[in-house]
Amino acid sequence: MLTKKENDLLTRVEGDAPMGRLMQAHWIPALLGEEVSEPDGKPKRVRLMGRNLVVFRDSEDRLGALDELCPHRRASLVYGRNEDCGLRCLYHGWKFDVDGNCIETPSEPPGSKLMEKVKQRAYPVRECGGFVWIYLGEGEPPEFERPPFSPDDDTPVSILKIRVPANWAQIMEGQIDSAHSSSLHSSDMVPARISSAGAESDRWLRPSTDKSPRMVTEVTSYGFRYAALRRPIKNAAKQDYVRITVYVAPFVALIPPNSSYNVAAVIVPEDDHNSLFHFIAWGGEECPDTATWRDFCRAVPGVDLNEDFTSRRHAGNDFGQDREAMKAGNYTGIPGIPNQDIAMWCSMGSIEDRSQETLGASDIAIVEFRRLMVDAAAAVADGKPALGTSPDRPPLVSIASYQGIVDKTEDWRSLGGGMAPAATATG
Repeated sequence: MLTKKENDLLTRVEGDAPMGRLMQAHWIPALLGEEVSEPDGKPKRVRLMGRNLVVFRDSEDRLGALDELCPHRRASLVYGRNEDCGLRCLYHGWKFDVDGNCIETPSEPPGSKLMEKVKQRAYPVRECGGFVWIYLGEGEPPEFERPPFSPDDDTPVSILKIRVPANWAQIMEGQIDSAHSSSLHSSDMVPARISSAGAESDRWLRPSTDKSPRMVTEVTSYGFRYAALRRPIKNAAKQDYVRITVYVAPFVALIPPNSSYNVAAVIVPEDDHNSLFHFIAWGGEECPDTATWRDFCRAVPGVDLNEDFTSRRHAGNDFGQDREAMKAGNYTGIPGIPNQDIAMWCSMGSIEDRSQETLGASDIAIVEFRRLMVDAAAAVADGKPALGTSPDRPPLVSIASYQGIVDKTEDWRSLGGGMAPAATATG
C-alpha cells in the first residue's frame, strides 16, 4: 500500500510534478512515425505530461515539434497550413519553421520587423524504431540512444497504439506483473508440453501450468529486473521455467519473449489521467508485420480503434465482453490481450487508490516498482539526477528480457541482458 503522498509522487506528471520532471530528463516516445509520415501533411496534436504540442513534417521531410498555441493570439497551430517548409497559423497567417522561427507575418505592415522578435518554443526531435521522440527538458538534450526494442534499422518493429483513460503507473504495473497472465490471459496464453514459449497465429503457448510463480527482483542503474520462477510441465523436480521482465525507466517494459519474436511495451503519460499504451512485437525469427500484430491483438485502427486511437471497447459497453463466449470456455469474454488488460486498468479508476489494496506474495515486483519510482521521484524533487541518466547505465540496446527452462542450480541473474545491479531484493 502507498500513502496519498507516495501515490501522488508515483502518479502525478503535470506541471512541476517530480515524476514529470524525471520523465522530461529522457527522450520521450511521443507518437508513431506513421502519424506524421507525409511531408506537408496534416499536423498532429500531441499531449505529454499535460503539455500540448503540435508535430509536423515539413516540405523537406524535417520533423518539427512546437508548442501548440500560436504566440500571436494563441490560436491552435494544429489547424494550420503545413506548406513551403513551415506551419502557417490559419488566424492571421503567421508562419513558423521546424526550429520555431517566425518566418512570415503577412498581417503586419510592409517592412515590419516584428517576426524577428518572435520565437515559438521548439523541441528537439528524433525518429527511430517506429516512434518520433521528443525532448521536453531544459537545456541541451542528452545524446539520443536507440531503444532496447530497435537495436538497428534492420530489426523489424511492429507497434500498436491505444489511448487509455488511466494513469501511466497502473498501466506499467500491468506490464511488469507476471502473475496476472495465468488468469487474465489464460485463454490466450495456453499451457503446452513444449520446451520454450511459442507463438501461434491465434495464441501464445507456455511450458507451464503454474499460476503461482516465485518472484525475485534486482534493482539496476536503469530500473529493475525480476524473475518469475514457475514449475515447468516437464522435469519440474530439477528445472524451473524462468520469465525475466525488465523495466527500463521511465517508459519501457521488456516482456519475456517467445520462440518467434520479442515483446515490449511503451507507456507514455498524456497527463495525470490519460496515457498512450504501445504494445510491440520486434526482432526474432518470425516477427509479425504491423497489420498482423494489430489484428492478433484486436487493435486495428478503424475496426477496434477510432481515428484518435481510443478504443471502441470501453467501460460504457463493458469493453465488448461476451458472456456467452465465457460460458463456452473463454476466460474473460474480451478478445485481444491488450483489451483484457485495459478493462482491468480502467476499472481501477483513472488513478488507482493504492491505500485500499491488499497485496500478496505475487505482488513483489509491483512493490519493487513502486518503491523504486517513488524514491526516484523524491530524488528529483531534491535536485538529484533522474533515474536512468547516470553514466554507469549500460547501453539501452544491451538490455534484454528472457524466458526459458533452466536447471534449478542456475542463477537467474546471469540470464537476459543489461545486468548492472545497484541492489538486490528477494521474496
